[in-house]
Amino acid sequence: MIEKKTYYFDKPGKANTADCLSIVAAAVMDFGYKHIVVATTGGETGLLFSEAFKDTGVNLVAVSHCHGFKEANSIELDPELVEKIRGNGAVLYTGTMVTHSLESAFAKQFNGLYPTLIVAQTLRRFGEGPKVCCEIAMMAVDAGLVPEGVDIITVAGTGRGADTAMVVRSAASKRFFDLKVQEIIAKPLFGK
Repeated sequence: MIEKKTYYFDKPGKANTADCLSIVAAAVMDFGYKHIVVATTGGETGLLFSEAFKDTGVNLVAVSHCHGFKEANSIELDPELVEKIRGNGAVLYTGTMVTHSLESAFAKQFNGLYPTLIVAQTLRRFGEGPKVCCEIAMMAVDAGLVPEGVDIITVAGTGRGADTAMVVRSAASKRFFDLKVQEIIAKPLFGK
């Protein structure tokens, strides 16, 4: 039997980022994880994690929203933060979100329900962060930035910042059913 802690934040959101980072750093130290994939929208969270894991030997991948996510011909990433993240030795990946883009367009146009939207809504029963943690793990594997079939730490948040950390057995999106949530390290509680 293995005993590990799970941390629960009283409320979701950016205010939990520093604590989430400390929790992830302790997990890396205690259990030797070699890969961290962190969601970053504007770049702030990616920068914090890249600074914390600079020169540690940990492969840190920061995953952003795709171009055009918020509006056509735009990206939410701050160009200055992009350079700083990369300067810290982290990889920054921007690509199509596995459970979002194409089928969201079909759902909007034809008012239908499509498999990846069902997957996304099912994962959201655990919270927005756990959904994103699973999604960014597949995106990083699809891009060849983390190996498939190993336990990695994924970090995401509700809105901005970080409030969720999980250990995920990585898998490519083509092998979605091989992706396994090994443990939830931290997540916010749902409101009452």
